Amino acid sequence: MSGRPSLLARPGQALGALESFLACGALVLMLLIPLLEIGLRPLFGQGIDNAPVLVQHLGLVLAMFGALLAERSGHLTSLGSALAVSPKPWLRAAARHFAGISAALLCGMLAQASATFVASEMAAPRDLAYGLPGWVIEAAMPLGFGLLGWRLAARLGERPLGRLGLGVLLPVCGFLFARHFDGATLPFWPFAIWLAAILLCGAPIFAVLGGLALALFWQEGQPLASVPLSHYQITVNPSLPALPLFTLAGLVFARTGAAARLGRLFTALFGNGVSGTAIAAAVLCSFFTAFTGGSGVTILALGGLLLPLLNRAGFPERQGISLVTSASALGVLLAPSVPLIMFAIIARVPISSMFLAGVLPALVMVALLLLLGGYLRPMAAVGQESQPVQATVPLRTALLESKWELLAPVVAVGSLASGLATPTESAALTAGYALLTQMVAHRELDWAGLVQALRGCGGVIGGIMVILGMALGLTNYLVDAGIPDAAIDWVQSVLPNRFAFLIALNVFLLLAGALMEIYAAIVVLVPLLLPVAVSYGIDPLHFGVIFLANIEMGFLCPPAGMNIYFASAMFDKSIRYVAGSVLRAVLAMFLGALTISALPFLATWLPEAVSR
Repeated sequence: MSGRPSLLARPGQALGALESFLACGALVLMLLIPLLEIGLRPLFGQGIDNAPVLVQHLGLVLAMFGALLAERSGHLTSLGSALAVSPKPWLRAAARHFAGISAALLCGMLAQASATFVASEMAAPRDLAYGLPGWVIEAAMPLGFGLLGWRLAARLGERPLGRLGLGVLLPVCGFLFARHFDGATLPFWPFAIWLAAILLCGAPIFAVLGGLALALFWQEGQPLASVPLSHYQITVNPSLPALPLFTLAGLVFARTGAAARLGRLFTALFGNGVSGTAIAAAVLCSFFTAFTGGSGVTILALGGLLLPLLNRAGFPERQGISLVTSASALGVLLAPSVPLIMFAIIARVPISSMFLAGVLPALVMVALLLLLGGYLRPMAAVGQESQPVQATVPLRTALLESKWELLAPVVAVGSLASGLATPTESAALTAGYALLTQMVAHRELDWAGLVQALRGCGGVIGGIMVILGMALGLTNYLVDAGIPDAAIDWVQSVLPNRFAFLIALNVFLLLAGALMEIYAAIVVLVPLLLPVAVSYGIDPLHFGVIFLANIEMGFLCPPAGMNIYFASAMFDKSIRYVAGSVLRAVLAMFLGALTISALPFLATWLPEAVSR
């Protein structure tokens, strides 16, 4: 009996190793193929046959097996902030089991819909490159959803045999249900109530969004394969490979001494007094979030470095936590942040233009956060006096030691804005640059650290991509149903002028940011709101900056405010303590969003100036 658990655990361990290998291998190939393209074109006049198509489909492999990495590490995003955190143990356990059972069933349904889609592709096969059929790569979808269902269900079992039984039974039941009713017409509201309940119980967001899309297509009696088709379309988008590559660059910097070097530089640049330390902290957090792709990563990477600096400069602990938590959200507007790229893809605007559009608004947001948030004059702390801050290094020395990190944005934005590289090639250059500088120039990243960065990137991107794919399925249904056109007519009848629309837009987006995960918000709301904004004469770039400036505040507002949860864990404080500390910062940022809304040239001037 003692050998049975280890015997049953071996297949799971082997499967986990295979998942890591496939996700990391896809990411490495996504990095190497564009770099080879850049090198081969000048030498031979051409690169690798169908290289962009290969890279795009590797993104599908990364998305599915990266989602499995995210699940294994417990990082599949959920909004379980109600029943899932109830003080009553029995209620928490019931919520966990209900959410897990439901998510596993939904994964089985998505696996069936994906299998139907792949079968249709097999009936009319097409080659991607070098004789590789497209359906071979697309098969990652039913396999990935099936394995996700197995993992989610297996977590509910107490013993190995129980985990194995649940892992097989629940996804298979979902698969058979979807196969039996595929093409049938089923009522919507029972599904809606069920999905709302499991969301409150902590089910992963991707499962809820996927279930909602399935329910809407069931209501119309349409084929369920439309949902995995949407997932496939977004994961093989030509610009999407830039997301994991820029994220990899940021995670490489986060795992080395880059943050400490940049901290010394900004402290030397702005001074080590009260105002200088606050400015340095805000700029560093924004800069780091732009590269890491997540403000939560910034809090975890910089929190332990910045809070002692702020305390020594005279900031009370509460205000220091508030500054680090709120400033970490501001990097969303700076290149090459993942939400910035995601908006450009969904809104179909040039990524280089979106990069430029966010620069001045980001500076405005940082300035207003510092001024109106009260961070330039710290509140008096009982029993605490400003302590002498340790001497800063000379500016020249700080510049020299951080020169490689400072050149990273030049590589990222310069190669793209100059037209020398496509978005994917620009991201590959940036990731390659980060690896080269941190492994060779600084020698702070070894091979083990590289593997950890690859796994971390795979988990982050996989968790994001399954949300995006399911959200796009929902969005496509709403677009096909004519919702954007109806929204234009209704909004214009209620809000007679542009000023009223902008006020309502900011308030709505602030509330949406508090309730929705940022990537789901981009995929679902942008196709619905952008046509309405354009009907009021608002430039898409200006709308994008307004959208992201408001949605980034959602990082600071429960229940979707992930910065609150990261800061609570990082600084060992209650969620209520952290949420209360950032209230003034949220008000300052909202006033910043209103300022950006009233001054469209902040978003449009720089892209127009560069394009002349």
